[in-house]
Amino acid sequence: MTAVTGTDTTIAASLLKSGRLVAFPTETVYGLGANAMDNAAVAGVFAAKQRPDFDPLIVHIAEPDWLDRVVTEVPKLARTLIDAFWPGPLTLVLPKQPAVSDLITSGLPTVGVRQPNHALARQLIAQANVPVAAPSANLFGRISPTTAQHVADQLGERIDYILDGGPCRVGVESTVVTVEDDRVIVLRPGGVTLEDLRRVAGNVEFDDSDGTEKEHASPGRTLQHYAPGTKLVIRDKPEVRPEEAHLKVGLLAQGTDQHPDFTVVEQLTADMTQAASRFFAALRRLDAAGLDLIVSTAFPQKGLGIALNDRLKRAASGTEIF
Repeated sequence: MTAVTGTDTTIAASLLKSGRLVAFPTETVYGLGANAMDNAAVAGVFAAKQRPDFDPLIVHIAEPDWLDRVVTEVPKLARTLIDAFWPGPLTLVLPKQPAVSDLITSGLPTVGVRQPNHALARQLIAQANVPVAAPSANLFGRISPTTAQHVADQLGERIDYILDGGPCRVGVESTVVTVEDDRVIVLRPGGVTLEDLRRVAGNVEFDDSDGTEKEHASPGRTLQHYAPGTKLVIRDKPEVRPEEAHLKVGLLAQGTDQHPDFTVVEQLTADMTQAASRFFAALRRLDAAGLDLIVSTAFPQKGLGIALNDRLKRAASGTEIF
């Protein structure tokens, strides 16, 4: 049976409180929500997404004063970041309360928490009156959903309700950070840029370590993630190579140049804010176009381009430039 799609937060909140699974909009992507204090409901998220238990979930709260329900400590620098960026696409990894399931945190003593900047999401969480554990509402490792229809296409028969809040404004997941003394360490780039963080916090580092506890403290850091079913390669220029002439090749393009050699072209604006909001939807359309190959070039390695390149690298089957 396919999930009902609607706009009734009362129905959605009632389902959440009773241990059911609800997809809901945020400013970043659609999340698949469960009551964070209900182990069985949280386990249902992992089952519905076919998600491995080593990949932690982010807990969403309605207001900053809910933090003491989820975490034991909020350092001064973390408070500074909260004041600057919440509600918004910033997740803070902090020491967790014992009531927060180890399943959410992959057994770590920390939990990622954020306040989403979407009125419908905050209304839902407030009405349910429970913190909501929510990864992106898609099958594990696949393209993140930015509309209610994207959720229905992948998870419609696995969940109970899809709360439709329209297309997501930011379009890429939240930035995930941890705080150590006077340093902010970025575990996953996202909707808050490194430049934004540095304007507020000064000492900001990017952690791209492999196989450490920091790696596992944030979702979205597996080598293959956000991926289409069609092979995707990253090249230094948009080209169809001679040996590919017999193939149907699509292009994820930037700017306004014409690309007549490609079967299908999804054109993203050079404006990184708009490109980010359209990125996953464009990738999804290319994946549905019956292509043999998708080609993309890298984005400028600054601002939201850093987050887009992170998603692109993890979605790619091969790369020739990174």
